[in-house]
Amino acid sequence: MTRLEGQAKEHEEKFELLETTRIRMSQEFENLANRIFEQKQTQFAAKSQLTIENSVGPLRRDIGEFRKQVESAYDKETADRNKLIGQISELQKHTMRVSEEAVSLANALRGDTKLQGNWGEFILEKLLEDSGLKRGREYNVQESKIDDQGKTKKPDVIVHLPEGKDIVIDAKVSLLAYEGYFNSRDELQKTQSLRKHLNSLKTHVRGLSDKNYDQLDGLNSLDFVLLFVPIEAAFMLALDHAPEIMADAYEKNIVLVSPSTLLVTLKTIKNLWRYDDQNRNSKIIAEKAGRLYDGFVRYVDVLDEAEKYLQRSKDVLGDARKRLLTGKGNLVGRTEELRDLGAKTKKHLKHEIVSSRKKLPEPEV
Repeated sequence: MTRLEGQAKEHEEKFELLETTRIRMSQEFENLANRIFEQKQTQFAAKSQLTIENSVGPLRRDIGEFRKQVESAYDKETADRNKLIGQISELQKHTMRVSEEAVSLANALRGDTKLQGNWGEFILEKLLEDSGLKRGREYNVQESKIDDQGKTKKPDVIVHLPEGKDIVIDAKVSLLAYEGYFNSRDELQKTQSLRKHLNSLKTHVRGLSDKNYDQLDGLNSLDFVLLFVPIEAAFMLALDHAPEIMADAYEKNIVLVSPSTLLVTLKTIKNLWRYDDQNRNSKIIAEKAGRLYDGFVRYVDVLDEAEKYLQRSKDVLGDARKRLLTGKGNLVGRTEELRDLGAKTKKHLKHEIVSSRKKLPEPEV
């Protein structure tokens, strides 16, 4: 009897040891599963936050820059349009004022060809400023160029076009003959003064043609040169009495222009530059829009990556649950078998947990 009691006590001690081991293993495995899940969750949150910040940060900046570019282009176009309307109105007043002052100026500059030329260049530069063209970028004044014979020449103005072409403008003044025609009360004197005025203009055309500005080194000139007549009334007088002078000049690749027609031409060139700038801005906007789109794609990729990390966390949790409940040799199954063998326990696993496990196969005899 004593022997049986000893064996029973020994079995009881073994069962208690197994129960203690089961409880400790269950707790340790549960703690391990929780640590794995918390670690993965922390890593996922940190990496997701960093990745999202790296993607959303540039995206936010690109959106701001994109908005500024669009607003700037729109404001500039509106301002340029309003400025052009005002300048066209001022041109009419300016033309009349120049014509009225021309006679008085002729008296002051009588016989001084150099001063007359300087005055014509001054009017030309004033029109360039009024057109909105930028000196040094869109036009140059008295820029030295070398011809095919090695001689230095200085066109009054070289206007640059966006495509890399150039337009030469030369100012030519014929004040004295025009002043004689304007002030003369004698028809014969008026006729003579008119003839001198026309001949002076034709002489300027021939002289400008002989300069061969289109052959200057470093000048990518168009096929024509603009001859600028700074007095609107003198220009119109010549065309009224000798309209063929325009065609004759054009045959020599020269186009006659007055203050009004030149300003329109310069405004057109300014618009070409504005459109070119807008095209460049459009390219910049397009590039920023591309980066904006790329940022959006990166953001979507981050969401996909976040979904993958979340799925991995679920997989880790599922694997932990499988090891605990349903996998071959799961811990719940083994510990429940100990209880089934007679291990004394104070607590029991929930029925749904026990029922969800897969029992281990019976050992072969």
